[in-house]
Amino acid sequence: MRDLVDIGMGRTARRAYGLDEVEIVPSRRTRSSKDVSTAWQIDAYRFDIPLITHPTDAIVSPATAVAIGQQGGLGVINAEGLWARHADVDKVLDRLLAAEDDDVSLSELVGVLQELHAAPIQVDLLSEAVRHVRDSGVTVAARVSPQHAAELTPALLAAGVELLIVQGTIISAEHVSRESTGEPLNLKSFIAELDVPVIAGGVHDYRTAMHLMRTGAAGVIVGYGNSAGVTTTDSALGIGTPMATAIVDAAAARRDYLDETGGRYVHVIADGDVYTSGDIAKSIACGADAVMLGAPLAAAAESPGKGLYWTASAAHPSLPRSGVLAVADRDGVDLQTLLFGPTSDPDGMVNLFGALRRAMAKAGYSDLKEFQKVGLTVRS
Repeated sequence: MRDLVDIGMGRTARRAYGLDEVEIVPSRRTRSSKDVSTAWQIDAYRFDIPLITHPTDAIVSPATAVAIGQQGGLGVINAEGLWARHADVDKVLDRLLAAEDDDVSLSELVGVLQELHAAPIQVDLLSEAVRHVRDSGVTVAARVSPQHAAELTPALLAAGVELLIVQGTIISAEHVSRESTGEPLNLKSFIAELDVPVIAGGVHDYRTAMHLMRTGAAGVIVGYGNSAGVTTTDSALGIGTPMATAIVDAAAARRDYLDETGGRYVHVIADGDVYTSGDIAKSIACGADAVMLGAPLAAAAESPGKGLYWTASAAHPSLPRSGVLAVADRDGVDLQTLLFGPTSDPDGMVNLFGALRRAMAKAGYSDLKEFQKVGLTVRS
């Protein structure tokens, strides 16, 4: 039964929980972390760790997409980002870093980013970025917004994209509009015409997750990428979703859709409020198959933003919903250490997936699917 609370006369709201409000309950047994697998597979693509990067230029360049793939995760290029608009992105990013050094206001930093994204998308530059990743041998993924999915997808497929991410701030349970023509993008027919798996989102509840599963998506993104500097969930739109409840609801939709279709499994990707290794573990425990990390990866020395973080929504020309914030040191730590340690940091900011392995072992589970069944408690 839904936990409803009165918020005033004649109006109730559902009580929901964030990741910081739930805790994992170990089972009666423990395991050696050497006996634990963090491997994850979607469609024909297998990964050593359940990591998808948030598709932002702050943390993913073609080179870092390759590096993340070599570490066992999936790096996602933003097909509408700087690498699709500028030939010398390093020079462009230097401008942003210089502005941050000058201690300009947050709105001025966002203004610089908006200006940089005012340059038109050049298909040849986008194709070159995708081919750089493809030629390395790692799995190639790119993100398009619902508004530009039909326009950009043919070039992405021709360049070698193997997984397509169709991601907006919010994807409606009724339709996804394509602003360039004013016509709705029929996501079901769009996916049916593709030979590559599609991950779509974000969603925030059972009904919307079920709707996207029925379009044929291989994975559904839960959440809006909420993290440091992202204002979608507060001042800009007033929209939010406590992630623990959102993940559990999407996992319930996955289970019911599995029964409805007689065995078609759709992956749930948690995107938002994941800051530490403990948040990663709790996301999986709530039912996620993988996490989409943003701000935590800004601490990697390989990240293009050099400690700055923003999301793709920061560049929206009329309503930016992300700031450009310094969330990590400029020098950073190398990617392998960030993901797997070792570290002297006790706060769960480094050794992100080594800690996930340890959490699974301490709770007595040997793989991710088993770990989704671990007991949970709620803080009072």
